[in-house]
Amino acid sequence: MAIKFQYNKTSLQGIEKQLKMRLRALPTIKNKESALRMEVKRAKDEAAGLQQKLEAQIGVYDKMAALWNEFEPSLISVQDVRLSSRKIAGIRVPMLDEVLFATRPFSLFNSPKWYPDGIRLLQTLAQIGVEYEFCVMKINLLEHARKKTTQKVNLFEKVQIPGFADAIRKIKRFMEDEENLSKSSQKIMKSKSIE
Repeated sequence: MAIKFQYNKTSLQGIEKQLKMRLRALPTIKNKESALRMEVKRAKDEAAGLQQKLEAQIGVYDKMAALWNEFEPSLISVQDVRLSSRKIAGIRVPMLDEVLFATRPFSLFNSPKWYPDGIRLLQTLAQIGVEYEFCVMKINLLEHARKKTTQKVNLFEKVQIPGFADAIRKIKRFMEDEENLSKSSQKIMKSKSIE
């Protein structure tokens, strides 16, 4: 990206102002990028922990798989998922507050004894599953924001700041050359007028 400029003081002042603004903003953007990088790592670790927790819960009751054929799946359903939002490094991220379950009434006398435990187990599994999905969504949001911030840091560091510095150097050289030419022409005019 070539920076457009004119060889005059006004353009020089504008470019210097742009350069100062980017130099002041660069540390803040770098801090934001590192904070987002840390949050992405933390969220990925959390997601991996939830995945292991879910697999462990499923593994504990794997031996009882035959009993689940008796279970009526319509007894329990997710009624509502309550959310809030939190800002992480300037990015609004949804947070899971709680998962509400609706349990349909069933007869304790006509159904197997393990139904209440089965319902609690399914609630736990669903809770972990919903938490995992929110964690994945959070990772995606944070990763997207981190990529955008990294692009901005690279744009500032590798393109704009060197470009503005180069433009300032070119304008100053041009203005110095103009001044030197002006002085030398004045000397020549002065020497001709003396003769």
